Order: sequence, then C-alpha cells, then structure tokens
Amino acid sequence: MQISHETIYKTIYWHSRPSLHHLLAKNLRRSHSLRQSKRHSRKGERGTINIVNGRSIHDRAKHIENRRSLGHWEGDLVSGSKNTRIATLVERKSRYTIILKLEGKDAESVNRALQARFIELPSKLKKSLTWDRGMELAKHQSFTACTQVPVFFCDPKCPWQRGTNENTNSLIRQYFPKKHAWDSTPKKDWTRLHMKSMRGLGRLLATKHQIK
Repeated sequence: MQISHETIYKTIYWHSRPSLHHLLAKNLRRSHSLRQSKRHSRKGERGTINIVNGRSIHDRAKHIENRRSLGHWEGDLVSGSKNTRIATLVERKSRYTIILKLEGKDAESVNRALQARFIELPSKLKKSLTWDRGMELAKHQSFTACTQVPVFFCDPKCPWQRGTNENTNSLIRQYFPKKHAWDSTPKKDWTRLHMKSMRGLGRLLATKHQIK
C-alpha cells in the first residue's frame, strides 16, 4: 500500500479542524496552522504580475519533469529583515543548492547576481531556469542573452511547480527565520560559501549523475 505525503498531511489536519493547534504547527517546517489544497482559490488577494515576453512553464520541455538530466534549475528570493534578500538556486536532479547575496531586490540587482553566477557554471549545467512570477526577474531576456539559459515562469499562485526550490527555502527558514538580516552575515562567510559551492560543483560533475 502506498500513501502520499498529501494524505498524511490531510490526516494530521483533519483531527484538529478548523485549525491546527499552534503547539503542533510549530513542529512543521512551514508552521502553518491551516493547509490549503492546490485547487484552493486565492482570487482577490493579489493581482497577477505580467512578465513581458515571459515563457510559461508549460512551454518547458516535458523531459525536464523526470529529473534524469542535470542543468535544470529552480529559483526564487528569500526575504530577511531590514529589507534584505538572498536568491536561492536549486538544481532539479541533484538538489544541489546555490545561495546568492543580493545588493537589492530590484530586477537589475537580481539579474546582475544571476548572470555572474551562471557564467561561472559549466555549460553542461546551464540548460534552464524556472522562476516564480516576481518582477525581480523582469530582465530575464537580458539574462538569457548573456548566459544562453532559457527562463520559464510558473503559473500565478502555483509554487508547487518549482517544488524543489520551495522545499529548500523552507529548510533555510528553519535555520534563518524571517527576522534574520542577510546583510549581517560577514563578507568572509559569503566568500567561504562561494568557494564551497564551486568545489561542490566539481564533485557534482565527477559523480555518477548522468549528464545529457
């Protein structure tokens, strides 16, 4: 017998309706007292952001879904206090994660950081990037022209379409809550993180992962 994670969650929440006790919710990664299904409507909460000339995730090659090849990334921003943010990139097959310090949340700052990082990647690890529909990636055409990496955008209010990145961001939140100020992290720590990231890429390419 097989039981999906969704069934387990529904069972947990069912016994505590209309909401999960706050003491139990604290043990969940997202600490949500309520759980909504993918079909839950959020109309009226926020307007749909229109990315100019943005390519839909539905235009992305179907074989990317099976995670058999390296080089397909998912990304998003993680906010901190004092209006600070980082960008997280997760490779879909290996779950290899890159964390980028950002100078700002504007499209220019995000584009500059992403371009610098992707330029350093081996060509075999630069196949696609899937992102949320945030305006921080409004310069996606400039990014693609510089890196030759196509960008695909998720549907509005559909974070599960880049679930690998969402889960990774939730894990980061366990250790760095929303009150954490990313600019308080010493520069030497960011440098050390960058060097470990580059060494990790070397090991990734040397593993048994098949690169197509």
